[in-house]
Amino acid sequence: MPHGDLPALLALTCRAVMDQIHDHLAADGFADVRPAHGFAFQFLSHRDGATAVELADHLGVTKQAAAQLVDDLEKRGYVERHPHPADRRSRMVSLTARGWQCIDRFMTWSADVESRWATLIGAGQLDQLRGGLLEFVRDASRERQVTLRPVW
Repeated sequence: MPHGDLPALLALTCRAVMDQIHDHLAADGFADVRPAHGFAFQFLSHRDGATAVELADHLGVTKQAAAQLVDDLEKRGYVERHPHPADRRSRMVSLTARGWQCIDRFMTWSADVESRWATLIGAGQLDQLRGGLLEFVRDASRERQVTLRPVW
């Protein structure tokens, strides 16, 4: 393989894995989840809630786009809004039990992918790959904050 194609291979791998996991999620009763929802779930799963403005900032979208995403997720039963503890003008968004169930299924299928990869290339090589990717993220983080969000 030619040098310089590693970023494309990483992107293709990510896409293939996400497609597989979303197929499994659909079979598990989460057919209404889109890949874009996962970026919001990931952000919300690491905090006790967030405002739409915080979510918009994390996702790199407008406040209006984040509010629409929250509306959609709320209608689907994945998030709920509640009063902000310190700002009466703001509302907090947090995951519901259904949102956490979806994350749990996602994590189960992600672990299954890693297990298959360990079978394909060996557990030691998989650990080396993980370590190398972490170093790449650390290196990129020296220049700017690296967050998991859509880049398209």
